[in-house]
Amino acid sequence: MASVVYLNNASFVYPPTFYISGFYNVPYAKYYYIFMCFVYAVTVLGNSFIMGTIYLARTLHTAKYIAVFNLAVSDLCGSSALIPRYADMFLFEKQYISYSDCLVSMFFVFTFMTLQSLTLLALAFDRVIAICFPLRYHAIVTKTTMAMIIGVMWVFAVCIIALLVALITRLSFCGSTTVDSYFCDHGPIYRLACNDNSINRAMGIVYSFIVIFVPLLLIAFSYVCIGFALLKISHGVERIKAMKTCTSHLILVAMFYLPIFSIYFLNFITNVHPNTRIINSVLTQTVPPMLNPLIYTLKTEEVLQSIKVLYKRMKVNSMEDPVKSIMKN
Repeated sequence: MASVVYLNNASFVYPPTFYISGFYNVPYAKYYYIFMCFVYAVTVLGNSFIMGTIYLARTLHTAKYIAVFNLAVSDLCGSSALIPRYADMFLFEKQYISYSDCLVSMFFVFTFMTLQSLTLLALAFDRVIAICFPLRYHAIVTKTTMAMIIGVMWVFAVCIIALLVALITRLSFCGSTTVDSYFCDHGPIYRLACNDNSINRAMGIVYSFIVIFVPLLLIAFSYVCIGFALLKISHGVERIKAMKTCTSHLILVAMFYLPIFSIYFLNFITNVHPNTRIINSVLTQTVPPMLNPLIYTLKTEEVLQSIKVLYKRMKVNSMEDPVKSIMKN
């Protein structure tokens, strides 16, 4: 039974639960959710590994890898807020979620997605200073500076998503409570409201502009600056070396933003089927967190070297331990 809340002489109807519909008429959908469990396992292992490597390797205690560590944290937490609960819901057909739990889930999923976008921008800032102002890099991009940037990002993400979710509580749900998504998505939920949702729609547009479009435009501008800086490098070998330092970041940017912009483009030219939007959302929210640590491990020479050093150190320590025990006896 729906509950009625009175606030400032206005009444709001809150449903006891929402029904998360998931895919429409997709055969063998359960196998897809089992695959998502595999994606989550790889995400946890990969991001835990990259976080452990950065923590243990002193050579990676730099400003750049503060941002990389933050990306791994947001990837891991974002996937943990999304995959386990909803995979369980669809695998065991428990697709009802309480009103309060839905809002909490929305807050955490969108907060960590916001942090992923902003962290990619922070990494672009690191690259543009490193290539365009190499002599001043260590003076501009310090560990303190990057820590402050990351701190501001967290405060901003928490505040804007708290506002986004708080505005949902000013909506009444007196009709359908079936959410056309695979999680408590902001757009599909506010569209269910039976009172005025124009503020929520406007907030959704503002959120998309600030968190998606602005960071991507700034990242694109940073790579235009990097392109001009590379053209000034006379030696081809140095130019290629500088370009290699950007490849990992460019791949991450493409994986995160391309699915989002593809669905925005499709919305302009045609009506997007809910299944298409859900698949696009899944690609954006689950695949990049799984692949990010693999890309940074395989594409970044610093990380590979640090892994080799840590492996050799562990090997030496494992060999020394039996010797020490024999000497004690």
